[in-house]
Amino acid sequence: MDISQRLTFFAALYKVHENPDLGMWMLYLTIFLLSVLVYKLGFSQKLPLFKSILIYLFLGLGCTILTFLGIFLPIAEGLVVAALILIIYKIRLHLHKKQEMDAS
Repeated sequence: MDISQRLTFFAALYKVHENPDLGMWMLYLTIFLLSVLVYKLGFSQKLPLFKSILIYLFLGLGCTILTFLGIFLPIAEGLVVAALILIIYKIRLHLHKKQEMDAS
């Protein structure tokens, strides 16, 4: 059985099976950046600096586990979908608020 056929899109894109060191770092960076984007779009609040650093530290630690799961499970792909949904929501919310301001 060829393992390259079981890889997810991003794992295959970064060639995790051919170059595991660079591929895993690229997959980790992708998952981390997408997690930060989803956090910022959907869940972030104004926090003091130390609390923000702590949030991103734990986010990075959690992404380490997600990276290992992301080789065969669509973790990064799910984060892309979540980011797109949140982007569409933010755009529609902005347009709705703008429309309300113009109406009043």
